Amino acid sequence: CLQNSEWLHLDQHMLKVHYPNIGVSEDCLYLNIYAPAHADAGSKLPVLVWFPGGAFKTGSASIFDGSALAAYEDVLVVVIQYRLGIFGFFTTWDQHAPGNWAFKDQVAALSWVQKNIEFFGGDPSSVTIFGESAGAISVSSLILSPMAEGLFHKAVMESGVAIIPYLKAHDYEKSEDLQVVAHFCGKNASDSEDLLRCLRTKSSKELLTLSQQEKAFPQVVDGAFFPNEPLDLLSQKAFKAIPSIIGVNSHECGFLLPMKEAPEILSGSNKSLALHLIQNILHIPPQYLHLVAKEYFHDKHSLTEIRDSLLDLLGDVFFVVPALITARYHRDAGAPVYFYEFRHRPQCFEDTKPAFVKADHADEVRFVFGGAFLKGDIVMFEGATEEEKLLSRKMMKYWATFARTGNPNGDNLPLWPAYNLTEQYLQLDLNMSLGQRLKEPRVEFWTSTIPLILSASDTLHSPLSFLIFLSLLQPFFFSCVPWEVIFP
Repeated sequence: CLQNSEWLHLDQHMLKVHYPNIGVSEDCLYLNIYAPAHADAGSKLPVLVWFPGGAFKTGSASIFDGSALAAYEDVLVVVIQYRLGIFGFFTTWDQHAPGNWAFKDQVAALSWVQKNIEFFGGDPSSVTIFGESAGAISVSSLILSPMAEGLFHKAVMESGVAIIPYLKAHDYEKSEDLQVVAHFCGKNASDSEDLLRCLRTKSSKELLTLSQQEKAFPQVVDGAFFPNEPLDLLSQKAFKAIPSIIGVNSHECGFLLPMKEAPEILSGSNKSLALHLIQNILHIPPQYLHLVAKEYFHDKHSLTEIRDSLLDLLGDVFFVVPALITARYHRDAGAPVYFYEFRHRPQCFEDTKPAFVKADHADEVRFVFGGAFLKGDIVMFEGATEEEKLLSRKMMKYWATFARTGNPNGDNLPLWPAYNLTEQYLQLDLNMSLGQRLKEPRVEFWTSTIPLILSASDTLHSPLSFLIFLSLLQPFFFSCVPWEVIFP
């Protein structure tokens, strides 16, 4: 779909992936289907529908190859596309342009799967949706939407959930976004119909330029796709409880460091700089920054120790804690939940990423798709070791078994316990192991300590839950976004 095509080809060397040159077009609502060679109309195979990530600004079905997963695990893999940027998320915050167009594209794709996948050998009564990053946020959002009810039966969320804070716009941000469009059109921002008439006269190239100037917040409570705020839908159990896998990687923000815009972070950070960055990102009142410093930096002295703690903090706030809270809501609604932490740093990054980077954001995708076994033009896993190939086979088996039964266990795989009140989870690594209560002290800090103290402050006059606190944070995202967006 229309986007800055340079982003699609950025850093292929660093990420150790390769794919053909990809064109962009408004005519883009297509999907790719991968099926085992024997599949026919009566096969009734489980279906996995993949939602690509990319910050809702970039991404393509054409950079994923589902053939290995389909062939090894005897499933159908469907990779969809949805509109991006202004094309997928423009809203006037009223009935004239209610927004959520990309999410509605996803609903349309799932409706198509229900009507047609049987002809390709798939079972429309056994559809699992899965995605990573923005794709996982999409999966999490579809679970909450009445528009998508009945279109799928299981879900996998890899490094992303619907309650990540950047998704929701504050009132001042809504106004700023419309002012950008109004300035672009030379119109009054308060006249929604006039703005829409203007935009419909613009070329796709002009709209793409505008898309790079506005924030395009993905979540709009429009009464249709989102009948209420995602947090409220979760807390009120106003969603269909289905089996789910939810997980994070051990170093979600490790990818930030190679970015050229902030070379000073590569070699380390002092506490003063770290706290300045935190205040810019989290907007915590300055008088409470000492609490964050005490929690993350009190016993850290070297520049590299402080750098590592800063990255852990960002990963906790924007990935780990929201994922764990979402898992708890799903569990408490009566749905089977399986939680993982992916911990393996791929060997192929030895010459492209600093040694301190562990399991980076999106590193698990090449394992889930069986990238080491692909034979076509799309290279998703360059230079996999034999041990990594074995890990990939196990992860493919977990995902496919879950798609088949709603439970990832079986086929002599290491036990993956359900995420119940003991909060056990699987550590996905070359040597599998179980963990319990992932980052519990940090979860307690962000869900109890900080909200309670801020609630008691003179700046806030009502109780503040962690997730309301999250909604106050500075917008942040995690892939395909220039460093200066995060650290201005």
